[in-house]
Amino acid sequence: MDAKIYHNPRCVTSRNALAKLRDAGVEPEIVKYLDTGWTREQLTAMFDAAGLTPGQAARKREKLYKEMNLAEASDEQILDAMVEHPVLVERPFVVTEKGTRLARPLDKIDELL
Repeated sequence: MDAKIYHNPRCVTSRNALAKLRDAGVEPEIVKYLDTGWTREQLTAMFDAAGLTPGQAARKREKLYKEMNLAEASDEQILDAMVEHPVLVERPFVVTEKGTRLARPLDKIDELL
């Protein structure tokens, strides 16, 4: 099975998601999105595939989210902020031929296996 994980190795949930995929016999392509960044098109496609809005996919516990007052921002403004600051995207996202999910909680990955 082909799979991709948008991964932050410093995040416990992201590391657990990667381990869950590997335990299921899947060796995913690992995208360290904090290093590669995002394009607006990537985020829009990924959120659409996961059935989420930018506001729903924002990392609200991130200090920058509060500093930028994104709780009051439109989805378009949040999307712009995510492109500029990749850390604002919640993690991890997992993509397989069965779909795209934000793997929070981790059992969301089961829908993709």
